[in-house]
Amino acid sequence: MPANRFNGFTEYGVGIGLRIPHYQHILSKKPVVDWFEIISENYMIDGGRPLQILDQILDQYKVVQHGVSMYFGSASDPDPEHLKRLKQLVRRTNTPWLSDHLCWGSVDGRYTHDLLPMPYTWEAVKVTAERIRNVRDYLEIPIAVENVSSYAEYHVSEMTEWEFLNEVVESADCGILLDVNNIYVSSQNHSFDPFTYVNSVPAERIAQIHIAGHSKFEKYILDTHDHPVLDPVWDLYARTIERAGPTATLLEWDDNIPSFEEVHAEALKAHRYLAAAKPTKEEPALEEAAK
Repeated sequence: MPANRFNGFTEYGVGIGLRIPHYQHILSKKPVVDWFEIISENYMIDGGRPLQILDQILDQYKVVQHGVSMYFGSASDPDPEHLKRLKQLVRRTNTPWLSDHLCWGSVDGRYTHDLLPMPYTWEAVKVTAERIRNVRDYLEIPIAVENVSSYAEYHVSEMTEWEFLNEVVESADCGILLDVNNIYVSSQNHSFDPFTYVNSVPAERIAQIHIAGHSKFEKYILDTHDHPVLDPVWDLYARTIERAGPTATLLEWDDNIPSFEEVHAEALKAHRYLAAAKPTKEEPALEEAAK
């Protein structure tokens, strides 16, 4: 929904990821941008240029934090020092919500630095939901979990990916960062209907949406974030907005990064879908007349 308890009751519009090649342009030109998404781990430090840049951005723009190493689905709990630094950053940015991935990536203190898909089992639902609740309570901020793109499946899975996502967020009482590009990538790699996925998630829990580009290879599709959004992903985005309403949307572009203007222009294409989902001025009157 446009504003709900999973995104701090905000209506943030269309944002882009804050990336190093664009620092100078943003600080010197001060372009009009609804908001920036930062990768939390890039700023969980005691000082230096990253925090200096971040503070300058915070003086002018809204910022939302997005993590890549919480690993809610790992067997062990998150590192306490990691959580401590994350909470310090949350207080610095005043991010209205925090997102990270529904995945695993660490074993016995060793980190793969990859977003690995989970086995979709009831045991995994229980463990993952409990960890999300614990992290949310510690950070004292709404959390939204993101579906990842995947290239392998588990024989032990007891449900579909979207059923697993639904069970986790209901049990954890958290939000969803719905990445429609990841849905499309996984649907092509695992032969399922991406619209079934989009139509099955609880729209009222969608706090944010990710769009991005991907690359097609002979036997699989890879989530590369290195070029504009493809038409099938825009189609999924349109359906998501139709169900959830004009929700905060973020364009990811993380490799072969072009000029700020090109990235921003690609992100702003989302406005035509957001505008179509907004109620017209006549609609409230019609609803009132129907009572």
